Amino acid sequence: MSNSLSDEAVLAAKVYEELHVPALFQQFAPIVVSTAQISPGQRVLDVACGTGILARTVVSTVTDAGPVTGLDQSPGMLAIARQLAPSIDWLEGAAESLPFADNSFDTVVSQFGLMFFQNRPSALREMVRVLAPGGRIVVAVWDALINSQAYPDEVDILQRLAGQAAADALRAPFILGNSDHVSALLADAGAAFVEVVPHNGTARFPNIKTMVEADLRGWLPAMGVQLNEAQIALILNEAERVLNRFKVAGGQVEFAAPALIASGIKV
Repeated sequence: MSNSLSDEAVLAAKVYEELHVPALFQQFAPIVVSTAQISPGQRVLDVACGTGILARTVVSTVTDAGPVTGLDQSPGMLAIARQLAPSIDWLEGAAESLPFADNSFDTVVSQFGLMFFQNRPSALREMVRVLAPGGRIVVAVWDALINSQAYPDEVDILQRLAGQAAADALRAPFILGNSDHVSALLADAGAAFVEVVPHNGTARFPNIKTMVEADLRGWLPAMGVQLNEAQIALILNEAERVLNRFKVAGGQVEFAAPALIASGIKV
């Protein structure tokens, strides 16, 4: 494990697993696994695995699942992944330079990581390279920001009260929300029979403060944007007013969070 592992990194990953995974990511893992059509005994690689929800879903839902490997650049994420599923092989590494031989896996999956790779074409070529002929690649990305709910409003709040850099940090997860663009990326990487299918999802957070503060204190700093306490207080106060329409029973927050699931085959 990298020497860059710190208590702060592990804590951030723990918060990610406890808040963002159930609120956003968990619901799409079975869809990605189903799209991948994983057969018993197949070798599976999860790229940008985070704390491992997708890899864990493979193990828990595929009968007689074969060896599953999760790869991520974050030592903190991998520390939590190892705690939750020690039987899975967790490795630290970059998507652009996968530490595996050609044709090493029958299936390669990646959920909500492609948007943040330093070199997306290179990473996808690597993912196809390590696939065995006939293997399937499946990648999930968020749909366009305009097709989401609540997040466009939160971006607007950040633009008004914190500036362009903060707003752009929250726009970043949605930058690949175009089916034609994603399809072209996979095809250019060498995948054949590429399909991109939109899927509806629902974001669920305990309350507005929890949702927005997780972005302000977690996501924005991860993207290099630090806000002071006065800014955070101002934004949280405005969010309570603007996002109130997304409240449901018990003060919880629910809104549409659609995604695109892209798949292809190595021939």
